[in-house]
Amino acid sequence: MSIAFTFPGQGSQQVGMGKDLADEFQVARDVFNEVDEALGKSLTKIMWEGPADELTLTENAQPALMAVSIAVMRCLENEFGLDLASKVKYVAGHSLGEYSALAAAGTFTLTDTAQLLRIRGKSMQAAVPVNEGAMAALLGLDLPDAIKLAEKASIAEDGSTEVCNAANDNAPGQVVLSGHRAAIERAVELASEFGARRAVLLDVSAPFHCSLMQPAADAMKDALSNTEMKNPVVPLVANTLATAITDADAIREGLVNQVTGQVRWRESVEFMAANGITTLYEIGSGRVLTGLARRIERSLEANSIGAPDDIKGAAETFGA
Repeated sequence: MSIAFTFPGQGSQQVGMGKDLADEFQVARDVFNEVDEALGKSLTKIMWEGPADELTLTENAQPALMAVSIAVMRCLENEFGLDLASKVKYVAGHSLGEYSALAAAGTFTLTDTAQLLRIRGKSMQAAVPVNEGAMAALLGLDLPDAIKLAEKASIAEDGSTEVCNAANDNAPGQVVLSGHRAAIERAVELASEFGARRAVLLDVSAPFHCSLMQPAADAMKDALSNTEMKNPVVPLVANTLATAITDADAIREGLVNQVTGQVRWRESVEFMAANGITTLYEIGSGRVLTGLARRIERSLEANSIGAPDDIKGAAETFGA
């Protein structure tokens, strides 16, 4: 069995996440306390008590999801003796999950990761005025056709051009577009002409992973240049490259590019499968990546580790 760990992105948050870990494991409580201290507020109160709309705010959801993932990691490592470097061949994370993966692999400290994600969340939210951007999921359409659709939808009736980018290539037949609201709405209207089975506007607060996010990319370039980074103990399969990298400078560049660039998740999973991975474990809240993995590469075994019982079962599997 050759293993990779994956870390979920925004959308996997839910009120109450991580509470069962904190109730059972002191090391998990320590993670949540450190994140609260790093942010100067009780993020855990929002995580465990809500309200849901406050947890969903980008600046809260991003560090909250990371905190749950790292709490799971610390439980596996400290309670059950998991050695990431010897048991796991790759780490990868979907969008913000890339920061969770890097925290797990020792590139960032937990405190630095929480603070970086707060900056990332705030700057992404601030990059585009409310209601000027949008995102839409295209179902039943693969990336090449989604790009053609985006190109047509980017042209307004008056001939002017608006932003409409393929933001996430999540799985075969599942691509997300991002950009100006009018262009995304045109894409939804045109989707059936290009062969999409369904096109759905997403309930998101900003148009992530498109060129409109350039102000946020600039903010992250500044923040990352002032943050200590180490080479990860396990290679990172980077979102924008869909290949493995281990150099901290290359990782820094990738994290900046990721803000405006496409999340190449389908290709990332295909890369891992082509390089010997047989089992993926999704670390943290939810099972989104577990479901995607099974759609991308049927030969992969995909599991999620987010609750105390998952951790205990996985520790036995890893021989930890």
